[in-house]
Amino acid sequence: MQEFWRGYGEHLIAQYGRRVHRIGIDAGFSCPNRDEGRQGGCAFCDGTGASAMYQRKSESRFSFDSDFDEKVSRGKPPVALSLEQRQQSIRMQVAHGKNFLKRRYKAELFSVYFQAWTNTYADIATLKALYDAALEEGPFVELIISTRPDCITSEALDLLASYSTQVQKVWVELGLQSANNATLQAIGRGHDRDCYILSANALHSRGIGVCTHVVLGLPGETQADYAQTCAWINAAKSDAVKIHNLHVCGGTRVFDWYKEGEVSVASSRRHQEDCIWFLRHLQKDVVVERLMCETPNHRLVAPRTFPDKSAFLLSLAKAMKERGVWQGDLT
Repeated sequence: MQEFWRGYGEHLIAQYGRRVHRIGIDAGFSCPNRDEGRQGGCAFCDGTGASAMYQRKSESRFSFDSDFDEKVSRGKPPVALSLEQRQQSIRMQVAHGKNFLKRRYKAELFSVYFQAWTNTYADIATLKALYDAALEEGPFVELIISTRPDCITSEALDLLASYSTQVQKVWVELGLQSANNATLQAIGRGHDRDCYILSANALHSRGIGVCTHVVLGLPGETQADYAQTCAWINAAKSDAVKIHNLHVCGGTRVFDWYKEGEVSVASSRRHQEDCIWFLRHLQKDVVVERLMCETPNHRLVAPRTFPDKSAFLLSLAKAMKERGVWQGDLT
């Protein structure tokens, strides 16, 4: 697969000599898009904040072939914890994540990944206390922070940059989703594409890596929009990208639109074609960390029939090989 796109696993092995596993944690953050006066979150957000499935102990009774459960999919408001409780939760999640990854994958090297919600959405003292609580459970080769382009402050930049002495690389994952401002407004993102460029440039100025999240299949978007999104990612010199196919989850505005017939989701074939188009417009040195979304089935309305990740990636590589195309060949 490395022949057709720059894969994440190969990138990590080249950097560190062996596989690196992420420990995804929920540090009890919220999101400005769910504050009073906003739209209750992005149109596709189901209220879990994209937390790691293996950390959701309350959902352990479900498996990846479970039926959709609308009640569970609605989610619950995050429980407000004290700073000390959040620190203790982080320590427990890191321990649980390490044990899980060692048992399942024989993992030896780890990155700590602040995954759920907007992980720079707090005052600096709180951010430092939470980041420190995780890093004290190391060693880790990377610190990865998931956040929004409109939640990058100069103080947060200074703090994140300071951790370069404790890990080999600091990364920030920025949710762009699309470079079409009309789409961003329609799905209630609360920022525009210029905000993304400014944040990416600021992060790079401090030596912090940038991974950009995008969604293919957003309402009304075509391959012309995907090419435009690639152009903005290339212009921002994003180091990596995560590609998600649109998923319809319960308790979201996208679910309402789907029930009304206003939204469709891509088949495996269509998502494959969209990925090929996207990759061909993406600079060849950008690391591709993800090519499809993996929402647990009990939270997923659609698509319900989609190959697993391995099968999809094999099919994608086969199609690109047959056509003689590769990442960046149209840039």
